[in-house]
Amino acid sequence: MRGSQLSKTDLFERVSIPRALAAMGIPTIISQLINLIYNMVDAFFIGRTGNSYMMAATTVTLTLTMLNVAFANLFGVGGGSLIARLMGQKRDEDGRSVSAYAVRGAILLGLGYSLVTGLFMGPILRFLGASDATIHFAEQYTLWVVVVGSAPTILSLTLSHLLRNTGHSTQASFGLSMGGVLNMALDPLFMFLLLPKGEEVLGAALATLISNVFSCGYLLVAFRRASARAPLTLKLTRARGLDKALRKSLYAVGVPSAVLTGLFDVASVCVNVLAAAHDDLVLAAFGIVMKVERIPNAVNIGICQGMMPIVAYNYAAGNRTRMNAAIRTARTYGLLVSAGSILLLELLARPVTNLFLSTSAEDAAGALTTVTLAAAFLRVRCLAAPVQLINYHTSFSLQAIGNGRATMLHACVRELGIYIPLMFLLDRLFGQMGLAAALPAGEGLAAVFALWLLRRSLAQKTN
Repeated sequence: MRGSQLSKTDLFERVSIPRALAAMGIPTIISQLINLIYNMVDAFFIGRTGNSYMMAATTVTLTLTMLNVAFANLFGVGGGSLIARLMGQKRDEDGRSVSAYAVRGAILLGLGYSLVTGLFMGPILRFLGASDATIHFAEQYTLWVVVVGSAPTILSLTLSHLLRNTGHSTQASFGLSMGGVLNMALDPLFMFLLLPKGEEVLGAALATLISNVFSCGYLLVAFRRASARAPLTLKLTRARGLDKALRKSLYAVGVPSAVLTGLFDVASVCVNVLAAAHDDLVLAAFGIVMKVERIPNAVNIGICQGMMPIVAYNYAAGNRTRMNAAIRTARTYGLLVSAGSILLLELLARPVTNLFLSTSAEDAAGALTTVTLAAAFLRVRCLAAPVQLINYHTSFSLQAIGNGRATMLHACVRELGIYIPLMFLLDRLFGQMGLAAALPAGEGLAAVFALWLLRRSLAQKTN
C-alpha cells in the first residue's frame, strides 16, 4: 500500500517508524525547502544587481518576516499539537473546536501585527539596523510583505500546521510550495521587466505578497476539504465555547513555541545590530550566510515537524515505545543531514555565497568584499548544524508531549542565557569573526542542556 493510501490511524499507530516519518516528513521537508524561496529567491535576484545596500536592507527586514513564523506557531503549533493529542484520545469534536479557535486567533493576530508594523515602521527598521543607505529599500519591502502581507502569511502557516498535525502533510506542504514556486516566477518579472531599474526591492516585495496570498487561498480550500474527514473546521463560531482547559493546553505549547521563534528573531536582531556596527557590507555578508544556513535547518525542521504529530498521537494514546522510537529515529536522520551539510558548505562556501551577490555588476568592489566575508562567516557558522538539530529536535519533542514549561525554559536558556551573551562577548573580543563563532559555541552549550532536559521530561511523563 502506498504512503498516500495509508489511513491516518495506520500512519500514527501501525506503520514502521521510518515509513511513517517518510510519509509525514518528506512533504514537510520539501515544503520547508521551497518556502525558503520566499526570501532566498528575493535575495538571489536582488544580488544580481550587485547592490550590497539592497542586500543589507533585506537582511534587516528578514527579522520582521520571520516574526510571521513566530506568530503562526502560537496557534498553529499550539493548536496542531493539541489536536493530534485529542485524536489519540478519540476526541474529534474537541479537535474541531480547537481548530476553529486557532484559525480565528491567527486571523486576528495577523491583522494586529500588520497594524502595529504599519504605524511604527520607520523606528522599528532603524532599531533593526537600517542605515540612511538602506532605510528606503527596507521600507519598501516591509510595507508590502509585512504590513499588507502578514495576515495571509500567518493564516497560511497556521493552516499548514493544523493540516500536518492531522495527517494531511502532503496538502499542507503543497500549499506552501506552490507559493514558493510562484515567487520564483514572479520575482524576475516584477524586478527586471515591469518596474524600472532601482526598484528591484519593491518588485521582490510585490512578487512575495502575491505568492503569499495565492498560497493562503489554496490552503483555505485544502483545509475545508480535509475537514470532511479530519477534526478541522472553518466554522469560527465553534471557537466560542472552547473549554477553558483546552485553551490552556493550546497556549501551554503555542506560547513557548512562539517565544522560541521570537527569541530566535531577537538573536537575529542582535546579529544585525552588531554586524551593522562594523559596516553595511558586514551586515550584507551575514544576511547572505543566514539565508544559506537555513537550507540544512529547513531539512531538519521538516524532519522534526514530521515527527511531531506521531509523537503527540502516541503520547496521548499511551504508546511510549512507539513515541520513543519516533524521537530517536528523527534525531538520527537529522544528525546525518547536519554532517552532510557541514561537508558541503565547508567545500563550497565561496561559490554558494557568490550565488547571492554578483561581483561583476556596478558595485563590483563592494560586492567582492561582501562575498569574501560571507564565505569566511559561513565556514564557521555551518559547524553549528548538528547541535542546532539537537536543539530543534528537543523543542519539537517537548511540544509534542505538551510540555510547554520545559519548551519555554529551553528557549530562554538557549537564546537569552547562552547565545546572545556569547554573541556580544565574542564580538567584543574577536570582532566580526567572533560574532560568527558565537553560533556554534552557543548552540553547542544549549544542546547539552537540551539533551538533559528532554531525558528528564520524558522520564517524568513516563512516571
